Amino acid sequence: MFNNLSKIMFISIMMLGSLVTISSNSWLSAWMGLEINLLSFIPLMSDNNDLMSTEASLKYFLVQAMASSILLFSVILLMMSMKIMLMNSYINMIILSSLMLKLGMAPFHFWFPNIMENLSWMNCLLLLTWQKIAPIMLISHLYMNMKNLLFISIILSVIIGSLGGLNQSSLRKLMTFSSINHMGWMLMALYINELIWLIYFMIYMFLSFMLIFMFNIFKIFHINQMFSVIFNSKILKFILLMNFLSLGGLPPFLGFLPKWLIIQELSMNNEYFMIFILMMFSLITLYFYLRICYSSFMLNYFENNWMNKMYLNSKNYMIMLIMSFFSLFSLIFISIMYFML
Repeated sequence: MFNNLSKIMFISIMMLGSLVTISSNSWLSAWMGLEINLLSFIPLMSDNNDLMSTEASLKYFLVQAMASSILLFSVILLMMSMKIMLMNSYINMIILSSLMLKLGMAPFHFWFPNIMENLSWMNCLLLLTWQKIAPIMLISHLYMNMKNLLFISIILSVIIGSLGGLNQSSLRKLMTFSSINHMGWMLMALYINELIWLIYFMIYMFLSFMLIFMFNIFKIFHINQMFSVIFNSKILKFILLMNFLSLGGLPPFLGFLPKWLIIQELSMNNEYFMIFILMMFSLITLYFYLRICYSSFMLNYFENNWMNKMYLNSKNYMIMLIMSFFSLFSLIFISIMYFML
């Protein structure tokens, strides 16, 4: 990722574009920030040695350009029809739909798994985390007026994100559908309280970085590779699979904390139907995480003799251990501190 100066420049411009969108006070400047972000992310996606990544960057550009054109068109309509309140609601719906298309949320998720499948792990990490910040911040200006559409998208994202990951053998597609499911939870957190959304997003970004960091070191892209490459080290096996369960939101791991906060706030607001939907389909996501963990822990797999050497240097090994410690035990320490205070 950081092997030359041009990529560092493009990453800096990409982050600058997101910051322009977040700090803008008009829709036009927000659109400009999104375009700066898009045009600087495209060169990061394409790789001269990999034709699939070039194809993915072209698909990503077409989808994002379509969403940006819809956003610009609806913003111009909004400026022209400020006095007609009935028309404003339809235009806000179009704006919200274009932002959901940029995020890859259901029912606009059709492009997300195919593009993720053809990217490197570091580009996948950027697409799963940083590229979601600016559209979500724009959605936060609209969600109070578009409650029904927001709730429909939350329910569809949770359902599709959980059911879509059931039959996947590719880890990149598994992370994609997990991201779609988490996006439903994040928009629900945004509807409740922006602080809860911030906590959720930071924890999700930390756990995604932890998993993708390990996948990238061992060059793991499919589930069957995990059994032959990494599992000669029982500590690494435990770390990776517990981080999987933490991302799924299983207590007592860190990933359960933001879901706990959302369920608590929803129960205080008597939103019992949304609690039921979110919890039921979160259990399905836990099922396909547990399926991987159970088969790797309980079943015996043959290991090749040349796999017995240690793949990690001490620096990467210590990073994994320290970050996994926070991932696995932070919720316990937070609960103890909460009850002590």
